[in-house]
Amino acid sequence: MKKLTAADLYTLEAYSRERTAFRERVLAHKAPRRVAVGAHVTLIFEDRLTIQYQIQEMLRVERVFEAAGIQDELDAYNPLIPDGSNLKATMLIEFSDPEERAEQLGHLRGIEHLITLEIEGCVPVGAIADDDMERSNDSKTSAVHFVRFEFTAEQVAAFRRAETVALAIDHAAYAQRTVLDTVARTALAADFD
Repeated sequence: MKKLTAADLYTLEAYSRERTAFRERVLAHKAPRRVAVGAHVTLIFEDRLTIQYQIQEMLRVERVFEAAGIQDELDAYNPLIPDGSNLKATMLIEFSDPEERAEQLGHLRGIEHLITLEIEGCVPVGAIADDDMERSNDSKTSAVHFVRFEFTAEQVAAFRRAETVALAIDHAAYAQRTVLDTVARTALAADFD
């Protein structure tokens, strides 16, 4: 998938005009790319459109219009766009109560390293977490992680034809497995193009 450049982005003025329609388009696009693994972990699989939206929102909020600032955002977010042999996701650990969240993040240390993507007939593919920086410490994990799954050509082919693809987490405090529906599998298979 092609990385974004400044030429792919709306100016602040144009984005202001287009934001509502663009946001609706992105939210509809994200729906099948959002996969819950149990009640408290969600993976949102990123692609060029979802990352463009993230960059546009950052530029808008920070009122960035200078070329260097725009390039900084592109440099920060472009690595989250799949490269054709991988899937990339933002992982959210969600507990609505702040006290419970703080307690659970302590229990869930290392969870970001225990996620696998299971493709029918293949060895599970483990997640590679937080390439850019460590988000966990000795006492807790972070509520947000960035993960990627790297595939061989054979695994990509298997993903495209598989009837069963699942995400699994095998953590002592959180063992969950979710089978992706056809709509999600189809949306994610497009990331290999």
